[in-house]
Amino acid sequence: MIKYKNMSIDSNLFSKRNRVLLGELVKTDFKLRYQGSVLGYLWALIKPLLMFAILYVVFSQILRFGDKIDHYPVYLLVGTVLWSFFTECTQQGIHAIEQRGELLRKINFPKYIVVLSATSTAVINVLINLCVVVIFALISGISPSWSWLLVPLSLLELYALALGVSLLLGAINVKFRDIGNIWDVLMQAMFYAIPIIYPLSMVAERSALAAKIILLNPIAQAIQDIRHNLITTQAETTWGELHFWAIIPIVIVVAVFIVSIFYFRRKSKYFAEEA
Repeated sequence: MIKYKNMSIDSNLFSKRNRVLLGELVKTDFKLRYQGSVLGYLWALIKPLLMFAILYVVFSQILRFGDKIDHYPVYLLVGTVLWSFFTECTQQGIHAIEQRGELLRKINFPKYIVVLSATSTAVINVLINLCVVVIFALISGISPSWSWLLVPLSLLELYALALGVSLLLGAINVKFRDIGNIWDVLMQAMFYAIPIIYPLSMVAERSALAAKIILLNPIAQAIQDIRHNLITTQAETTWGELHFWAIIPIVIVVAVFIVSIFYFRRKSKYFAEEA
């Protein structure tokens, strides 16, 4: 556990003190996450793989969702890993301020560093898991291509959305503690509303318009783009399409991020009192 003394840290995100504090918080969060468990850091790999195994048996072997999709096991694994990343990011980020209330009262520093540190643990986990995805992809016979270089862009978009949601809802959650529970329920519903476990082509076969509407969700759009660029062109996507439908998810991410920053800055001066 890190011990902190009363001190003042200037508000420059790139100042040495802020970088040191962010690094220490990230290390502490990552260590505490797996402290006391027998398998320790291996849980960062085991949890999404176990979830993938269950979903694969049910939706691939029993319900046969992936019969028309090449490399469906890797397709499903990517969706599982990215969904777990977004879920972990937002859940940890939303509760970061209330969980660090004692620290906020002792140290004067930019409050968004607390949210950044909480979500950074999820970033570490997803990078580890994506290495496993690449190994599975190569074993499955997927050949590396230039499109793999585009994956970080979609991952950055997904993280920007998760960070924006965390800043916005985290600031609200300081005063209204029901926000975290409401978000958990919404995430449960969204898991089935976007193509994590089923191919989007199943929706497109019944309604092309419904499939386009689903892709307006930045989470669905980012996951489909990564599947398209990493695994198979059978994954429906808006990638490379310069039209109205394609830019809406990007606009949503930018809008959420900007609004969240302004709202968070406005409310951050009260965090020490309310957290």
